Amino acid sequence: MMHLTQEILFIFVTSAAVWLFTRNIRKIRRNILLGKDEDFHDHPGKRWKNLLLLALGQKKMFRNPLVALLHLVIYAGFIIINIEVLEIILDGVLGTHRLFSDPLGGIYKLLIDGFEILAFGVLSACLIFLCRRNILHLKRFISHDLDGWPRSDANYILLTEIILMGLFLTMNAADTLLQARGYGHYSQSHTGLFAISSWLHPLLNNLGNRELLVLEKTCWWLHIMGIFAFLNYLPYSKHLHILLAFPNAYYARLAPEGKLRNMVAVQNEVLYAMHPETAPAGPPGPVKFGAKDIFDLSWRNLLDAYSCTECGRCSAACPANITGKLLSPRKIMMSVRDRTEEVGRNIDKNGSFQDDGRNLLNYISTEELRACTSCNACVEECPVSISPLEIIFEMRRALVMEDSNAPQEWNALFGNVENNFAPWKFSPEDRDHWVQD
Repeated sequence: MMHLTQEILFIFVTSAAVWLFTRNIRKIRRNILLGKDEDFHDHPGKRWKNLLLLALGQKKMFRNPLVALLHLVIYAGFIIINIEVLEIILDGVLGTHRLFSDPLGGIYKLLIDGFEILAFGVLSACLIFLCRRNILHLKRFISHDLDGWPRSDANYILLTEIILMGLFLTMNAADTLLQARGYGHYSQSHTGLFAISSWLHPLLNNLGNRELLVLEKTCWWLHIMGIFAFLNYLPYSKHLHILLAFPNAYYARLAPEGKLRNMVAVQNEVLYAMHPETAPAGPPGPVKFGAKDIFDLSWRNLLDAYSCTECGRCSAACPANITGKLLSPRKIMMSVRDRTEEVGRNIDKNGSFQDDGRNLLNYISTEELRACTSCNACVEECPVSISPLEIIFEMRRALVMEDSNAPQEWNALFGNVENNFAPWKFSPEDRDHWVQD
């Protein structure tokens, strides 16, 4: 009866965790699709290559090999160790214990040994990253961009990983001790000692069988509940990039990073002025220039915002940020995500979006936008192919072309280009007079 109750409880908790995660992910997908439609299905071969190199292989991370290696250990641990979760879930549903140990035989021990070595590596790497963030105080981790929740979020995730790996190793240590003592159903398992958890045996040898049983069961439940909690924490955390890095790398823009996209409406106006016969009949439709709010951005830009790892490599490479200007590409992405979340809550409350009198300029100032030098350093540095520059361009276009909001120096340049076809205040006829001297 006790086993049946545990199985029912486990099925209920698992179903609730999966339902909550699915609901939150569907909301995020809806929020991303609030952006303008855009097609990114060209060149599938190149896109799969990007996915494999950037998301799976973490190509850009290896510019700093030591940090990349530590990150890769955590990443591999997250993916590979969670294969073991499949057995835990099946054991919980079926009321079994180490379901795969007999069918896999000696291979099972090799697998768990590999999982434990990874778990120890994850635990060690997370401790190192905690020190980097909170003791070494690297500049990009103490920036005001991360004040409040973002800084705590990173620490919570690292601590959670440490706890989960500790529970996994302690569970295995108690399990193998009970096997060695031939206690209860544990005597039917023949996994032998595991590579890392066996180190904990001297700490547990003084515990009685009953105490070991309680410890093993407690670690088992806390480990799987921790994984479910972590799963449902992801949609509220920057660590959602664990999942979104893959589609973000696949749907990355394939054009050269320095290439600017023309505004089709403006391009057409120039063409119609040169060839009036090509202009469509009837009054022109309303045209918006640039982006004032998330609805004016591409869904790809919103996917960028949700995929941001908040690592700060973009801001650390930004020349405007380095020289003390207000611009921080990381903060641009965080602000776009915050506004998207705000719009999502508005939709949840009202059934559809109701004008709240706010837009992206309530989150991102004109000073930040104008500080950008368009150098593409932020795009080049991002490990998951995010482009803050694209959002900055679209917002600057809205400021200039929708609101006529530009510095006087820019207005003078625009006037010269319009009248003289060049940024300088010389007529085209006088442009080559310098050669006479």
